[in-house]
Amino acid sequence: MSARPVLTAAAMRAAEDRAIAAGTSVQILMERAGKAVAEAAWRFGSARPVLVLCGPGNNGGDGYVAARLLKAMGAKVRVAALGEPKSEAATAARQGWVGPVERLGNARPGPVLVDALFGTGLSRPLEAPVAAALARLAAAAHFSIAVDLPSGLQTDDGALLAPVPHFDMTVALGALKPAHLLRPAAPHCGHVVLGKIGIAIDGTWHELARPLLTAPGAEDHKYSRGLVAVVAGAMPGAARLSAGAAMRSGAGYVRLHGAEGGPDALVARPVEPLDDDRIGAALIGPGLGRDDEARRRLELAISGGRPLVLDADALALLTPERIAAFGITSILTPHSGEFTALFGAGEGSKIDRTLAAARRCGAVIVHKGADSVVASPDGRVAISPGASPWLSTAGTGDVLAGCVAAMRARGMDPFDAASAGVWLQGEAARLAGPAFIADDLAKHLSAAMASCL
Repeated sequence: MSARPVLTAAAMRAAEDRAIAAGTSVQILMERAGKAVAEAAWRFGSARPVLVLCGPGNNGGDGYVAARLLKAMGAKVRVAALGEPKSEAATAARQGWVGPVERLGNARPGPVLVDALFGTGLSRPLEAPVAAALARLAAAAHFSIAVDLPSGLQTDDGALLAPVPHFDMTVALGALKPAHLLRPAAPHCGHVVLGKIGIAIDGTWHELARPLLTAPGAEDHKYSRGLVAVVAGAMPGAARLSAGAAMRSGAGYVRLHGAEGGPDALVARPVEPLDDDRIGAALIGPGLGRDDEARRRLELAISGGRPLVLDADALALLTPERIAAFGITSILTPHSGEFTALFGAGEGSKIDRTLAAARRCGAVIVHKGADSVVASPDGRVAISPGASPWLSTAGTGDVLAGCVAAMRARGMDPFDAASAGVWLQGEAARLAGPAFIADDLAKHLSAAMASCL
């Protein structure tokens, strides 16, 4: 389905500059942004009195426009400012507001708070009095809205530059920013809505979206639906869990190599080269172990030349250079510890590090976590909007690996397969509710699949 775009601060500025060069003035963009904020405040604030906090830049200009439009709608509006506007467009917006302007430090709280102090591009901490005033006013509000980003967040890596209140809603202008999705910033944004301001957004980064999958047709059979081969190891229960997840994710045929047991429909096979051309994806790593036998099984899986999904112990037995030499795009599913062990700490945001690693090893990488990032060597990125904290239990990574393998086996592009797998696991977690275990999660994959057909 259509995914919301994600832009860094620099990419957003470039998009705005292109719009301005094409004839859309800064004032028009500000008017559109203010209108998006005003509509959100009117709709979700239930027409209660509004306090708008305006900073000295264009984010503050958006706030002045929103205040003017809210007043025209019939809302009771007050404005408090950090200082006089410093840009031409913000100055014009300030002049359009005919009411009084209070000092930020002296402002009384309002039922609805709009934070238009600082938005995208902030690179230094808020001054202590500003942070204290924002915290005081946000704590007293019944409903709080941030314009583009809550003041005090670093746009591109999601860092907190100052103590930041938790807002009920953020109106992202033009496109989402990494901080809307990355930890630790994301929880402070609340519900993120996209305010369209009429500029063209180009980019290869998107928020993870529900995949569009097809149901089997009358001519389909178990091989056309996808054959997944799962290689077990020292702890075969993990591989069984992955295999069961692949079955519940729509794979037509799942073979478990090197272990017995599991779902009744699971076919057990000995460990052997996975060179059957009908294999759509081979999964190895969950419960594999790291001894000589594990290495032997890994080499057999690699030697088959089939599309690989590599997880857990398999990642500890390989190097990025070895993965790059496979000749076919693999999918890697490391958690943060496994990612660092394989690629090093790296620099930049989680998105930057995952994308650099994907390019280094020529593989699609699912960097798991509460803010999972999927990155492809060709530059595509999908960022999860947040995962259930109940996924923090043993075996859920094995379920994800099996789900991703099923998506790959049905013939999906590696990046699309990885993205679909992450979304389906998240939806299964939502359906499972609280306190689930990995086996429960796998059982909800069928219902998650049904929502995508």
